Amino acid sequence: MTLADLVDDFDDGTVNTTLWPASYGAIEESGGRGRIPCTTGYAAYWSASAYTLTDSHVQLQVFPPAAGGAVTATVSVLVLSGVSGRDAGFLLDTAGNAVGLYLREGFADPGAVFLTYSATDHAWLRLREDSGTLHWETSPDGADWTIRRTATSPAWVAQTDLSLLIEAHRDSGTDDYAEIDNLNTPTGQEQALTLATETATALPLAGAKRQSLGAAATSAGAQPLVGSKQQTLGAALAEAAALPLARAKRRTVGQAAETWTARPVTSSKQRLLGVAAEVAQGRALTLTNLYPSPAAVLTASSSGPTLGASTSGPALAATSTTGGS
Repeated sequence: MTLADLVDDFDDGTVNTTLWPASYGAIEESGGRGRIPCTTGYAAYWSASAYTLTDSHVQLQVFPPAAGGAVTATVSVLVLSGVSGRDAGFLLDTAGNAVGLYLREGFADPGAVFLTYSATDHAWLRLREDSGTLHWETSPDGADWTIRRTATSPAWVAQTDLSLLIEAHRDSGTDDYAEIDNLNTPTGQEQALTLATETATALPLAGAKRQSLGAAATSAGAQPLVGSKQQTLGAALAEAAALPLARAKRRTVGQAAETWTARPVTSSKQRLLGVAAEVAQGRALTLTNLYPSPAAVLTASSSGPTLGASTSGPALAATSTTGGS
């Protein structure tokens, strides 16, 4: 495992003895932080010897003890190699107002770098190994880091039996605590947020878009209209109470004309007709001049029927009164 795999947020109120099996002193978790007594004795969170630092890191938030009248009041964060006095890391001394950046061999480091301690600038500490170089870094927020020292990585950073020691101690003065938090937690996991406020200076607009809006549908307090639109509506299509007709139109339709295109006869009927009867329509006779002539002498017919006296018509006189005998 790499040292970056050693993660603890100290939020559950109980020291994780799986992560910190070699710890000593009256360490505890309180208020979401790991707490280490800072007395004339020694106390520490100490991990298992099971990690490597190659291409890895260890970072955390550190709250050092108060000076409390001591000459030295320290909290140290060290990666131990397994060989006594061979280690690398940080030592914060609030009594001496200093931060030491160490790469020790036999408890000594002639090239150690010392910073004037700032509770803001040095709130977070990180020791990082990358491609053969060690980096000592600090940050005010765990996000923006400043490199304070670099050195060639010693061979022991590749070992797989490294451990992490976080220890507190003072030489005198009032007993106190050092506290730690957010060990290798994702950057920004805990970020105190305040209510957003408007900035006093607004940025100028680079561009703007406009959209013409129609009249509001509803408004608690309507603004006076500065313009209006009108649309003439036609008669309603239907209404519960019908309006009387104002006018009507009529058109006389004539007989339909025959079309030139006749449909084919699909069936027919036939009727046999008899002999036509003659129909005579007599015309009125126009009287012309009458010329009297003597009646002919009737003789008996040799072939026709014998004429007898009529019983219904007028009687024929024997002689003519006007003609000859």
